[in-house]
Order: sequence, then C-alpha cells, then structure tokens
Amino acid sequence: MNLKFFAGVLLGFAIGFGCRWMGIPVPAPPVLMGALLVVAMTLGYVVADRFMARREARHVAHCGGPTG
Repeated sequence: MNLKFFAGVLLGFAIGFGCRWMGIPVPAPPVLMGALLVVAMTLGYVVADRFMARREARHVAHCGGPTG
C-alpha cells in the first residue's frame, strides 16, 4: 500500500479520536449510513475521474489557450 494512504487513514482516525475525546462534533456523519454515503460519493468521484481521463477532449478547438 501507499504511504500517503496510511497517513490519510491515520490522520482521519486521529481527528475522529480527538473530536470524540474533546467533545467536538465530528465533521462527518456519526451513523453508518452517513459514512457509507461519504464512501459512495468518494468512489463515484474516483470512478468519474478515471473515466474522464481516458476520454479524448472534444472542445480543445474552442479553448482560447494562453493567447486568449
């Protein structure tokens, strides 16, 4: 696995632990369905990003480019 992945998971765990420890409302849904919704949105974002990266750009001719 990737070091950034583990760092992200560890940071998320630390934020959740800290929020619970200090009584701060968690910045994510505290129920399982809400957490699954966040996971589903993330997966949808990643899949769409990969799909769009494979498609050929159709409107390149209409872009102004650096000269305007």
